Order: sequence, then structure tokens, then C-alpha cells
Amino acid sequence: MEVTAENLQVLAGYLQQTLSSDPSIRRPAEKLLESIEVQKNYAVLLLNLIDKADADMTIRVAGAISFKNFIKRNWIAEDEKIHEDDRVLVKSLIVALMLKSPIAIQNQLSDAVSIIGKSDFPKKWPNLIDEMVEKFATGDFNMINGVLQTAHSIFKHYRYSFKSQELWEEIKLVLDRMAQPLTNLLLATMEMTNVHKNNVEALKVIYGSLVLVCKVFYSLNSQDLPEFFEDNMETWMPAFHTLLTVDVPCLQTAEDENAGVLEHLRSQICCNIGLYVKKYDEEFRKYTEIFVPAVWELLVKTSLHTKFDALVSNALSFLTAVAERKQYGDLFERPEVLANICEKVIIPNLDFRQSDEELFEDSPEEYIRRDIEGSDIDTRRRSACDLVKILSQNYEQKIFSIFGQYMNLLLDKYKENPTTNWRSKDTAIYLVIALASRGSTQKHGITQVSELVPLPQFCGQHIVPELESQNVNELPVLKSSAIKFIMAFRSILGAQILVACIPHMIRHLQAESVVVHSYAACAIEKMMTLRGLNNVATIERQHFLTYSNEFLVALFNTLTLPNSGENEYVMKAIMRTYSLLQEVTMSYMAIALPRLTEILAQVSKNPSRPHFNHYLFETLSLTVKIVCKAEKNAVSSFEEVLFPVFQGILQQDILEFMPYVFQLLSLLLEIREDLGVIPEPYWQLFPCLLSPTLWDRPGNVKPLIRLLNAFIKQGPSQISTDKLNGLLGIYQKMIVSKSNDQEGFYLMQTLISHYPYKELEPNMQRVFNLMFHRLSSSKTTKLVRGVIVFFSFFSAKQGATTLVQLIDTIQTSMFGMVIERLFIPEMAKVNTDMDRKIVAVGVTKILTECPAMMQPPYVQNWSRLLQSVIEIFELPPDQTTIDGDHFIEVDDEPGYQAAFSQLSYAQPKQEVFLAEIQDARLYLAQSVGKLAQAHRGEIAALIATMGDRHQEALKKYCDQAGVAIA
Repeated sequence: MEVTAENLQVLAGYLQQTLSSDPSIRRPAEKLLESIEVQKNYAVLLLNLIDKADADMTIRVAGAISFKNFIKRNWIAEDEKIHEDDRVLVKSLIVALMLKSPIAIQNQLSDAVSIIGKSDFPKKWPNLIDEMVEKFATGDFNMINGVLQTAHSIFKHYRYSFKSQELWEEIKLVLDRMAQPLTNLLLATMEMTNVHKNNVEALKVIYGSLVLVCKVFYSLNSQDLPEFFEDNMETWMPAFHTLLTVDVPCLQTAEDENAGVLEHLRSQICCNIGLYVKKYDEEFRKYTEIFVPAVWELLVKTSLHTKFDALVSNALSFLTAVAERKQYGDLFERPEVLANICEKVIIPNLDFRQSDEELFEDSPEEYIRRDIEGSDIDTRRRSACDLVKILSQNYEQKIFSIFGQYMNLLLDKYKENPTTNWRSKDTAIYLVIALASRGSTQKHGITQVSELVPLPQFCGQHIVPELESQNVNELPVLKSSAIKFIMAFRSILGAQILVACIPHMIRHLQAESVVVHSYAACAIEKMMTLRGLNNVATIERQHFLTYSNEFLVALFNTLTLPNSGENEYVMKAIMRTYSLLQEVTMSYMAIALPRLTEILAQVSKNPSRPHFNHYLFETLSLTVKIVCKAEKNAVSSFEEVLFPVFQGILQQDILEFMPYVFQLLSLLLEIREDLGVIPEPYWQLFPCLLSPTLWDRPGNVKPLIRLLNAFIKQGPSQISTDKLNGLLGIYQKMIVSKSNDQEGFYLMQTLISHYPYKELEPNMQRVFNLMFHRLSSSKTTKLVRGVIVFFSFFSAKQGATTLVQLIDTIQTSMFGMVIERLFIPEMAKVNTDMDRKIVAVGVTKILTECPAMMQPPYVQNWSRLLQSVIEIFELPPDQTTIDGDHFIEVDDEPGYQAAFSQLSYAQPKQEVFLAEIQDARLYLAQSVGKLAQAHRGEIAALIATMGDRHQEALKKYCDQAGVAIA
């Protein structure tokens, strides 16, 4: 594909069509572009179109988005669809193009640079930093911001990546080339704030640069304190203090909701100094006392508008980090300081604001995500609660004395006029949660509490009355806080209180407020999974049985309430109820199954709630298993009900649901008892399962392999030659993939176990050749394990002699190389119990049932191979890896790519390998004993060449098996 004016015009035309709202125009254009993107020069052609100043801006932006998605999809793909010449050209063009482009294009190209950088920097793109840093000297802050944004995107992973030598080397390279220029840029930019102090538009851009400088600083300091920044703390920290305290009236926005550049800057500085307090306290100590009053003053004068939320949260987090360290006790322990903190900082930020109420009513999902899920977005309340927890731990008596007074005032105010003053009680509830909490887990909620908080008493006097109120729609915020209290302290309150709350939770499932009935569903689900000592359920199953029908009726009815048609908390509670009550739910199945099918058909039209969808399919899986356990023939009824919906999902190519459908189809097929017979509707589906398009989607691979295996196990006699060739084609596709080679082994092992070997035999040399080719071209630890396990499995199922002959047919005496280069040095890398058993049994058969192993040239390795088997029993797995392991997986596809999500309740039964062999050690001893009888003296002589520890271990196995080796 040449870069010509004609091709640019054609490409622009197709991009225009991708913007059409008409699917009949848009989809063909999208598919055509996807089909030609593998051609050489495609990426360069896109960049040239984006660079055309006279082209329509919408087309250029569409091209930039398409380019970013193309890079995201293909730059780090295993099959290397992008030609190497194109890669070199893209890297030589993209930075300059990005920096001179309009902001809408710049943002897309910046993302593309970040993706390429994560893969290629620094080894394959060593000049990237130099190319970016030289732009600092231009003085063009629009260009500088583009560089800084890209640097931020590339370096951001330093904040959370695991420490490694490779990471240290990369960070050192960046620091050597960027730390000083970044420091110079900081000082120059601060100087420019004075030069342009009367130019609002210029200041916005300049302060935007400072925000990005601070973000890059955070990333570069996240892993460890670099020597450069330690030496230049006198430059950076005073600058941070100035930027934190300086007042720039012209940058203050009139909006209440959207933060301006000044708020972003102060928020990031609080993050930076918080990082230094937490990780580099000793070096930062002399600055702490300077920043604490500055942050304190900032908090006091900052209003309750939502645009300040991130700033307040990060400022509170900084104070919390300082308060956590006892060496700063003198800053907090004075009663008047604590009183000021409580009155002027904590209480105002614990209050339920008008903006919170608007979020509660208008965006309940976002409210829930922030409140009970602990999203990445820190709220004022959460940060204030964290500060309360730390202060109450370190200054318990003083804090309880101060807050005890506030608590009484808040509750008294509520009692005066509950309808008007409900916010006071809401604040009191949150205050109790913060004061009482001393430790928590995601699974069990709060698990350790302060002895100074009488939780059962507070619950009985102030929480239960709210739940007992018959009007579930009255004061919904207070209702949700009361339910949250129960959830938070579920491990502490005890079974008696929780059981008494069950009927209240059921009633609140019908509340009009999405938050209230979602919290009620969430509370029910968490009560069902609560475990105490020795993993014993805190609330016994019989307590839930009492309300079983009420539960299910109420939960399904909740899904009919406005804005809760796809409520993930409700569907999760339904799933958990089915899991807990099992056969008890049978009485409700006649109503539930049609409802579930109807919901599935509805959400298939526009899948948008991944968690809801997952719990829906889990519930369907449970329904199938529960009913079919009671009545085996019911599987046909499920097929009749579900197949039309599944067919629609597959025909409409609904990507999100396909992995789930394949798992459910597998489950239905595996449950069928009439082995050898697969109904025709399944066979009609079979050719579609071999479609290359399906296998190109990562989320489909594992469930598709399982479904094909179900076909093989259920109806091997119905798999004709053409179907077998299709299966072998899938095996070939899997075995060449570093990501999916294990699925290829799984497919072949199923064929070897269930398909007539005589029909499979003509293809086996090709099967083995593909394995050896992969071993020679791109060996990884996972592949080595897979090959060893597969050869052992083959030996156990089809005989060791067949295995040796097959490999030697490929090349004379090749099996000797397999023993020397694969089995003996790498066998210890096999790491799961089942795989180690397969290897032990398979190699035992090679040692004892293959005559070729007792003859030259293979006999010379007999004792070494036996030693390796003994080490499988006596030593832990070898955790070392192979150089080929260091490859990059594609982990984030553009748009929505359905990743594989395993359905817990649709998992297949685990097959026990050679169930008749209970103990592989005894099997080895017995097999070697039989061989010794046939080769008197010869086997004993071979064993004698092993090391003493190996001989002792084998003797122990023989003694246990009652076997003597003469």
C-alpha cells in the first residue's frame, strides 16, 4: 500500500463512513479497514492523512483515533502484523507530528506514543527521551505540555510496577536524561508565571505545565528516592510550598463542580509531599513542619464545593500520613490542635453535602461505587474517616472525649426534628464507623474495633430503629447509612443481631431508592458468605431457609424497579441465594427460569453492565446444575429454552457474551448422560466454532477449547474426518501461540483420551512436528512444561513404545535428544500436583515398558531419567524460567474486548488421571520391580549408578510397596 494522494483519498472516504450512524454503512467500512491494516505502509498512510492540514478535521481526528486503536491492537501482538520498516518509520515520525498537531489529535497520538513506549522504550527506542527533552527548550508550552503528557503516560507504570533490575535500569536511564531538564523546566515555568501574571490564557497553559511536571515528579520518585531529587530537595520542596500557598485569583473558576488548573496543581502537590512522608520520611522530615500548617490552612479555607474534592482528599491523606508517624506527635497531641482539627476539618468533611445528595439521587451507581466499593476516587468522607481512625488510634482518649461531645450534639439535633436534621445522624453514623474501626478486610468488613465504642448498644439504639421503620422510602440516605453500618460491622455484631436484620433487609429491597435497595441486596449477599472461626458460617443456612421464597420474590421484583433492571448487587444476591439454598430453590424455578431468559434476551440487545451480566450467567449456570441434579432429563428443556437466545447472541456477534455462551453450552453438553449422542443443534453449531474470526478474540479461546473438548468426549464417533481436520487446525493455531499453547495441549490430550487412536494416528507425526518446531523457534517455560506433560500423557495412554517410535520416525534416535535435552534437565519445572502425577506415571512407563530403553543408545540415560522421576517426588518444583518467557502479552485491546471470565458455577468436573493409580511412588516401585525380574542383575546395576539419596528414596518406595529389586 503506497503513500499516494489517491490512497489518502480512499482512506479518508472509509474513515468518513466509519463515522456514520447507519450500521449498514459504518460496519462494512470498519471491517474493510481492519482487513487492510495488516498491509505494509498502512500506519504510515494514516499518519500522512492525519498530517494533512487541508483535510477535514473530523477525518483527521477519526484517523488519529483509528491509528491509536491500530497501535493498541497490533504493536505488541504475538504475530507481529506491523512490518518492521513501518515500526521504524512510525517511531521516527510520531513524536514530531504529535507535538505540532491540534489538541484533539495530539491527545490520541500521545496515547499511541505511550503504547509504543511501554513496549519499545528504552531498548528499541533509546532516543525517545532525548527527542522529547529537547522540546523543553522551545518555550512553546503547548508543545511542552504534549511532551509532558506523553512522559506522564509512559512513566506512570513506575508507580505500581514490581521492583526488578530491568525497571531500575529503565528509571536510571530516564533520570540521567530527564531529571535535570525537568528541574530546569520547573524553575523556568515558575518564572513564566510572573512574566505572564496578567495573561489569564497564558497562565492556564503554564500552570497546566506545572501540573504535568508534578505528575512526572511523582512517577520518577515512586519506586525509590533518586539521588538527584534527594540532592535537589532544596529546589523542589520550596517550589512545591510556593505553588501550594500562592493565590492566583484569575485562575479561580466560577464553577462549583469542575476543578480548575489551580486545584489540580495543589492536589498533585499534596500527593507528592504525601509520597515523601510515607516513603522518605527521614529525608523529608525538615520540610514536614513547613507543609503541615500550609496544608492545614488550605483545608480550613477550602469550601465544600465538589471541585475541591480531590484536593481536600489528598490534603487529608497527607495529614493522615503525618499523624500516623509518632515522631510528629507534638504537631497533634495538644488538645486545642485536636479540637481544631475535629471542628474545622473533620466534621465539615464528614457531613453529607447537597452535592452528595444529588449524586445519591441522580447517579446512584457512582455514589455506591464511591461509598461501599472503595473506588480509586477518594472522597472527602473516606479521607476524613481515615484521619479519624489514625487520630483515634494514637490519641484515643483525647479524640473520644472531643468526638463524644460532637456525637451527642449531632444525635440530639436529629431528635429535635428528624425530617429536617437527618444529615446530623448520618454524620454521626459515619463518625462511629471511623472511630470504632481498627482493622478490616474486603471479605469480612471491619474485624477489629475500639473497646471504647459500644457497638451493640449504638446499633440497638440508633441503627435498628431506622431499619424497623415501616416506610422504607422515608429518609433514604439515613436508611442506606444504617444498612452500611450493618455491613461494615457484620463480623462484630454477632449472629443474633444479623438474623434479626434479615427481614428488614428483605423489606428494603422494595425501596424506591436505588442506593437503598442495592445496599439491602449487598447486605444479604455478604451475610450469606460470612464465615467465623474454622470457616464456619456465622448465620446458619436454616435462618435463610425461613425466608427463601421471600428472598427470591423480592430480589426478582427489585429488578423491575426503575433504574435497577440491570442491578449487579441484586443479581449477585440472586446468584448467592441459589448457591446457598440449592434444591430449595426448585419450587421457584418455574417462575425464575423464564425471567432469567427474558433478562438475558433483553441485555443481549445492548450489553453495558459487565458485572451484572457475569452474575446473570453464573445464576443461569447454577439453575442448570440444580435442576439437572434433581432431574437429569431436564437438560433437554434447558436446551429448548436457551438455544434460541444463544443462537441470537452468536448470529449477532455479541462479543461480550460469547465466552459465557460457550461455557454454558459446554456445561449442557457435559451434563448429558446419553454418551455417544450429541443432538443435531450442537452439530449445526460446530462449523461456526472453527471460524478463524472467533479464535482471533482472546476471550473466546479458553471456553471454545472446552466446548470442542466436550464434543470430543460426548460424541467421538460422530466426529468425521473433516471435523477432525478442523480440530487439528485449531491445535496448530494454539501451539504456535505463546499465550495459548496450553490450550493446544489440552485439546490433543482430549483427542488422545477419547478419539479412536487408529483414526488419529496418521496425523500424529504432524502434531509432534509442530511441537518440536515451537520448541526450536520460541521456547518458554510454559511450553516446556506442556510438552513434557503431553509426552508423558501420551506414554501413559498409548504406550511408551508408541511414543518412542513416533518421535524416532521424525528423526533417527531423536528420542535420545528428548531425554537428554528435555526430560532430564526440565522435568522438575512441572509444578502442579496433577501434572507431576502424569509425568511420574508416563516416564515410569517409558523406563519400564519400552524395550528400546534397555538397549543402546537409550540405556545410557536410563538411570538419569529414573533419578529425575525420583526428584519429582522428593524435591519442590523448579521455579527458574527460560529467556523466552520475557514476552509482552496483549492485555488491553481497544474498545470492548471480552476478556475470558470463568463462570465459577459452570466449571467442568476435574478428571482424575489414571484414577486406578493412587500413589505414583508405589507405581514406580512396582514397575521397576517387574522390570528387575525380567532383567535380573541388569536393573540393580543401573540403579547402583545413581546417587545415594536417589537410591535411598527408591528403596523406601520399594519397601512401602513390598517389592525387592535383586
